[in-house]
Amino acid sequence: MSTDIVRLMHALFWPTAGILREMSWQPSVDVYRTRSGWLVKFDLAGVRPEDVVLKAQGSRLLVQGRRRDCSLEEGCRHYRMEIAYSQFERSLELPCNLQHATLATDYRDGMLLVSIQPETEK
Repeated sequence: MSTDIVRLMHALFWPTAGILREMSWQPSVDVYRTRSGWLVKFDLAGVRPEDVVLKAQGSRLLVQGRRRDCSLEEGCRHYRMEIAYSQFERSLELPCNLQHATLATDYRDGMLLVSIQPETEK
């Protein structure tokens, strides 16, 4: 089948595919209560650490960035695309104020680990 016919079939049967590919995606997240605070893990497979921004405001933790597609071979054309290559954003509320908390990050095997140690009461 020619490429034009395949594109036409995709447009007719999956009209939202192009729109969905351009939209932001939300990475999965796990939240753990630890002895000293909280541990938040973001699943960022295929995202370079330099493409990630972490922000904390009030009790809200926000991670933003972009997953980019990489060309594996010159002249390569896609046959099927299911992985979202676009901007992402994930925000979550934690049951503590992050304004004076200590945040430490580690990026390991495609997982962004955020350790949060809330300010101790005086």
